[in-house]
Amino acid sequence: MNFKYEKIEHVQLAAPAGGEEKARKFYVDLLGFEELEKPPLLKENGGVWFKAGTVEIHLGIESPFIPARKAHPAILVQNIEQMKTYLKDKDVVFQVDNKLPEANRFYLSDPFGNRIEMLEWK
Repeated sequence: MNFKYEKIEHVQLAAPAGGEEKARKFYVDLLGFEELEKPPLLKENGGVWFKAGTVEIHLGIESPFIPARKAHPAILVQNIEQMKTYLKDKDVVFQVDNKLPEANRFYLSDPFGNRIEMLEWK
């Protein structure tokens, strides 16, 4: 093959119609992402895009909406224990998973039920 993969450019998750404000509260206000301006031709579809460092999550409107409960993005985090403490202080529910050797990881759900993995390698 004369090509190579570099990185995932973004991950798209689904949200129900009208979910943009809930998404902003979760991804921007809680997790600290910044909102990205969508291209004009894509704005009319609804949804919202977010970025933190090199991580981009795009939320697209889907009808009928079904959350991704098994499929998920995995986000590499530095100082994941501090993130856990922060989320506990905000009363955010998450599930610690110790099944992957050498990984400190947990799962949480966005306001729409989409699963998100947070991960730090030991």
